[in-house]
Amino acid sequence: MIEAVGLTKRYGDKTAVYNLSFQVRPGAVTGFLGPNGSGKSTTMRMILGLDNPTAGSVTIGGYPYRKLPNAPRQVGALLDAKAVHGGRHARNHLLSLAQLSGIPGRRVDEVLGVVGLQDVAKKRSKGFSLGMGQRLGIAAALLGDPQVLLFDEPVNGLDPEGILWVRNLMKSLAAEGRTVFVSSHLMSEMAVTADHLIVIGRGQLLADMSVTDFISANSADFARVRTPHTEPQLREKLAGALTEAGGHVMSEQDGCLRVTGLPLPRISDIAHEADVRLWELSPHQASLEEAYMRMTQGAVDYRSTTDQKAGLQQPLPPGAQPPMPVAGQGQPGWYAPPPPQQGYAPPQPVPGAAPGPYGAAPNPYAQPGVPAAPAAPAQPPAAPAAAPQASERPAGAPQASAPTTTEDAR
Repeated sequence: MIEAVGLTKRYGDKTAVYNLSFQVRPGAVTGFLGPNGSGKSTTMRMILGLDNPTAGSVTIGGYPYRKLPNAPRQVGALLDAKAVHGGRHARNHLLSLAQLSGIPGRRVDEVLGVVGLQDVAKKRSKGFSLGMGQRLGIAAALLGDPQVLLFDEPVNGLDPEGILWVRNLMKSLAAEGRTVFVSSHLMSEMAVTADHLIVIGRGQLLADMSVTDFISANSADFARVRTPHTEPQLREKLAGALTEAGGHVMSEQDGCLRVTGLPLPRISDIAHEADVRLWELSPHQASLEEAYMRMTQGAVDYRSTTDQKAGLQQPLPPGAQPPMPVAGQGQPGWYAPPPPQQGYAPPQPVPGAAPGPYGAAPNPYAQPGVPAAPAAPAQPPAAPAAAPQASERPAGAPQASAPTTTEDAR
């Protein structure tokens, strides 16, 4: 069993893990979940004695990892599948690990067969794909036939067949009474692999419960109700009756009604009393992914903003029409005459757009009501490239300061 008590780790003024306490029990697959930067890898490193905690303690079977006698035969781990000397053959890599831990050489061939690498045992690991590297890392974790196993993203780079194999491997190891601790970002895999979940966010414990309890605690079950789409008045009639009975009704984009606050038998009775035919009445429970997103939405450090590409396209003046296509434009040999010489017109500011770093060009990604980021310190402009001679470009053509790519043109 793995037990952490008040585990804390600080790097200078950065607190990666704070007062974290949990237990990982044998006989079950325990999933370790959390957003990027939440402290999962740091916690696993402290479990394996690779990092010293600032405060608190973590033990395996009652002992710190460094005090376990012949630890590689009691604990197996996959933290970084790339931590392999690229010039070594797969078998030689495992053989060196076995010799350091007093493990018989025949065990090397056994684990190579378990992970399916027996045919490439004498190939150098630098030529392995990401999935093959993952299999080699899993083989190293299984080498000592340990009772405690830790895996960090074990299905990374594996194909569907490999993912299914890892899933079954985890379950079989737990069924043998071993302690299996798995960190992953694939919610769909954790939903079908893990029995118990430990969820952390910003270094602190958010949840320590079974998968079923976690989903129930972080989601709202509802019923989907569908009436004949040819009779929209029946849907309105049923929605009113359900609301009268104390239910909360919302319309979905596909025409269904989402009903909460009423059990399915009660919804059926209300529809019968209102003389409304039902085409669908089904319960809906949130997935692990939905429950996880609800739980960790306040612990995410990196959030995306809306890519407002429309800001790159200036609106046409009132009454102006878009240019008409020219016959043959874009075809081989097509030639556009140079535009007439015109005076330079500075770009006009876009309403709601923040000024660029130099205050001249508008920022097309600025959002109304959102303050602009502080401007970067002005840097002296780079020396302009030598302008082409007059004979090198058509008369009246505007001088380009840099080549324009397809993305810039957009």
